[in-house]
Order: sequence, then C-alpha cells, then structure tokens
Amino acid sequence: MENVVIIGTGCAGLTAATYTARANLDPLVIEGDLAGGQLSTTTLVENFPGFPEGVDGPVLMENMREQATRFGARIERGYVTEVKTDTTPFELVIDEGDRTIQTKTIIMSAGASPRYLGLESERSLLGYGLSSCATCDGAFFREQEVAVVGGGDTAIEDSLFLTRFASKVTIIHRRDQLRASRIMQERATENSKIDFLWDSIVTEVKDPEKKEVTGVQVQNVKSMKEDFFPCQGVFIAIGHVPNTQIFQDKLDLDETGYIKVKHPSTATNIPGIFACGDCVDHTYRQAVTAAGTGCSAAIDTERYLAETEK
Repeated sequence: MENVVIIGTGCAGLTAATYTARANLDPLVIEGDLAGGQLSTTTLVENFPGFPEGVDGPVLMENMREQATRFGARIERGYVTEVKTDTTPFELVIDEGDRTIQTKTIIMSAGASPRYLGLESERSLLGYGLSSCATCDGAFFREQEVAVVGGGDTAIEDSLFLTRFASKVTIIHRRDQLRASRIMQERATENSKIDFLWDSIVTEVKDPEKKEVTGVQVQNVKSMKEDFFPCQGVFIAIGHVPNTQIFQDKLDLDETGYIKVKHPSTATNIPGIFACGDCVDHTYRQAVTAAGTGCSAAIDTERYLAETEK
C-alpha cells in the first residue's frame, strides 16, 4: 500500500516527489515514457530561477531527480495504462497489466505533449534550431529569421513574442486565412516583422546532417509546387495534447482534455487525486509554473492524508 503515487517525472512530478518525500510520505514515482518530461529534450534553459548562466534541460531534470531521491522518493520505470478510481484505495495498472499498485492518493503530473508534424528531420533537429516553445527558446534567435508553423492563437502568440528577438518571423499556414481570433489576426498583420506563407505545408526541415536549421522545404497545397524557404529557426505551434487519456470519463476534463482542478488547490473531482503541471495548465506551460503546482499538489496531498487519517 502506497501513501502517494506520482505519475510523471517532469518539473511538476519531481517537485511533488521532493516535497512529499520530505514530508515522510515515501512517494512512489512512475516515470512514464519520457523521463524528465519536455525539458529532457531541450538543450539550454535560461529562464529557470537560480541558473544565471542557464542550464541544459537534461541536466536540470537530473538534478531534480537526484534531489527527490535524496529525500527518499522512489522512481520506477513504467507506464500507467489504467487507473481504477471506483475503489478505495485506488489501483494503478502498469504496462498493460504487468503489475498493479494500490495507493491512498495520486498526484497526476503526466504533462502534455506538443503536437509535431511527424517528420524525421523534425525529430532530429529538436533542440537544434527547432522548438515547440517560443517563450522558452525565442531569445536564442536574436536578429535571425525564423518560421512559425501554424495558424491558430498559439501560432500568433508565438510569432508576436518572437518579434522581440528575431529580425523576421514568417508564419507558414496550410490555409489561406488564419484560424486565430480576430484580435490576434489584427496584431499579426499589423506587425511589420511578420510575413505569411499561405496554403503551404512543411515537408522537410533542413539540415539534420549539420545539426542546425538552415530552412524548410514547403509545398503549396493548391499548386503542389515545392520551394525551399531559408531560415535559422523553426517553431512548431500546432497545439498540445494533454497526457490525460487514462483519466478519460473519470476525472473532470475540459473540452481539450486538460484536467479541471478546484482552484486555488490542485484537487480534482475525486477526493485523493490531485493534478499539477502541464496536464492542468494550458495557459503558461513553463517549467517554473509546473514546479510551483507540483509543490502545491504535494502540500494538498499531505494535508488530505493527515485529515483522512485523523
């Protein structure tokens, strides 16, 4: 019987692990299929407090991991494929039934996954000029030309943010008009640093062999003509998918799949289950905000256990 099982090892999950471990709750952390979360795929993090010179994403996550285990958190490889919430204690099914775990409480911190185009070259250049987080990586592209793929509010927000650093931002969109809200469209069209490449899809990102972005191969969806578009950075802004499938029809989710919590707490609609990080937050999606909610979830869990045991 576990006191608390934490699902996910990103900033939220490992922060929750550190706090619950220091509270002598002996937390068990299930790592998932991406140890360290999204930061483990980022080369340099410059906006996490306490690192004036920046820190490599994988190094930051390894430090968080060591900190959690130092206080007694147990981290195990595995993937939660089912959660049984109609019983007390809760039961977690790991790796399609290879084993099950019973626990008094759950902290859900499995994060959200950026949507990508699905290109092999895209995967190779992730962190080497290609990014899905403009606020994380935009400062690396001062006075450079970058492309943003997408046409919704996220793409426009990212493009406007990138104009603070880049000399030119080109939005590549598969349609001939944006899907973003009208006010966002107006801001984009009025910005002299933003251009548009309409009716176009990215078929390849160059150049994986050089381990740097030199441009993208684009295809016009109407004429089917292909052209090379030179740029030094590519930002994929076609949305995120919260990793909440295991709680479908169990926890209250919003229309896009993010877990609803009872603000300002991290409590869900099921007593004993708490949620934090990017599986809750589709507004900020930053490492430091995820860590903050991980702390909150740990404190909420500690108080819940103390109250129920009383």
